[in-house]
Amino acid sequence: MLSMMRDGGWGMKIVNEHIQFPEIEYEAPNTTGYIHLAAEIERTLPIKPNSKAKKKLIVRVKELCSRLSELNEVVSAHVLDAFVIPPGNKPGRKILEKNNPDIHIPAYDLVVQIETTSVATAKSLHENNLFKELFDLLKQATRYFHSFVAKNVKKIGEVDKNRPGIFLYNYFFADDLDVVLPVWEYTGRWFANKTGLDNSTLLMPVEGESCEYAVINHCRWDSPIDIIPHLIFRPSLRPYVLGNFTANNIVAIPILYKLA
Repeated sequence: MLSMMRDGGWGMKIVNEHIQFPEIEYEAPNTTGYIHLAAEIERTLPIKPNSKAKKKLIVRVKELCSRLSELNEVVSAHVLDAFVIPPGNKPGRKILEKNNPDIHIPAYDLVVQIETTSVATAKSLHENNLFKELFDLLKQATRYFHSFVAKNVKKIGEVDKNRPGIFLYNYFFADDLDVVLPVWEYTGRWFANKTGLDNSTLLMPVEGESCEYAVINHCRWDSPIDIIPHLIFRPSLRPYVLGNFTANNIVAIPILYKLA
């Protein structure tokens, strides 16, 4: 039962206000352009290894990303393989089922994120033959595929994908962008305080892009022990983070990855 609800500004509703964490210092958003290619290829479990077909696909995808990285307009191109796809929050899933029963719940087990020098170069990269080859390869190999160009709108710190770690993509469904941004800031205090999170880039699809998500949060921890036990055993996660999501009609679907 949600309690202690009040208006937190910008239409945001705050619940369980007796639980508080220190505010976070944010950096200015970057001017990078992002291309997010997300594919559902096969069911992912922590103890289930990739199939031979998926391993072969990853090799080819990494080869194409390496070649794309050599282009002047490309800052980086990384391939991330799902480590675990949590079941998600039941109240949140009920919101989705009520508002849009036909909506697809993301379960992307392979993600390619390409970062370019600007949003304009991210858009123009779609005309590059090498990118088209990568795009077609992923689309043909997957049972569900989603691609969009995004920009950074909020940032705790840059996400370092040049070394191993546990990476999170959190896919947000929300009715009101004016609400989802302050809710992300407010609930981010929990992650900074409880998990030591010091990096995060909040990505928003650019105008004109067809995207199923309001925003996508991306961040990194050094190892599974830095995040997974907190998601399971921290009693404040549900009332503080999930409670404020639900109160504001926001649903976040998290997926944890490793570098492929």
